[in-house]
Amino acid sequence: MWTDTPTQKPAHEDRRRRDRNAGIVLGTAVVAMGLAAGLLAAFTIAVMPGLTASDDRTLVDAMQHMIVKIENPVFFLIFLGAPILAAIALVQARRSGSARTARWIIAGLVLYTLTLLVTFAVHVPLNYELRDMGDPAHIKNLAAVRDDFVTPWVTWDIVRTLTATAAFTALTRALTLHPHTT
Repeated sequence: MWTDTPTQKPAHEDRRRRDRNAGIVLGTAVVAMGLAAGLLAAFTIAVMPGLTASDDRTLVDAMQHMIVKIENPVFFLIFLGAPILAAIALVQARRSGSARTARWIIAGLVLYTLTLLVTFAVHVPLNYELRDMGDPAHIKNLAAVRDDFVTPWVTWDIVRTLTATAAFTALTRALTLHPHTT
């Protein structure tokens, strides 16, 4: 029999579709957060220890190049996309009534906000100051410049690596609690 009225999907199918879509958003947030935490961890455990073992000129020159090169679309997509996706996942978790999932997403967002605060309050100013010093061959007292840069940069890099890793862990926990994955 032909009808002109559209058939409606049962409510449980709509809910499953919304849960699946929310799971995709949350899963993507977890991946982005993991990439951001991994990037910071790489600096903490390999890049900076390697550079601090080198001479002043090498460290300053390499950091100046990395400061310029890291500001690219892929970096910003990951570094700023992770909290945006997590915020969208939070809205979806709240709409679905998944309070436990929402709490873990909130924890992840708070921890990553700390990561961003450290980055913008400490690392960005240090990076731009070092970048703007120009050619290391023309910097007077290169050892002092290096010391003024390295100690706070490395110390706070450890802090933001820990907060980003904790944020990743919190979002991963949220994903395990998400209705579509349980």
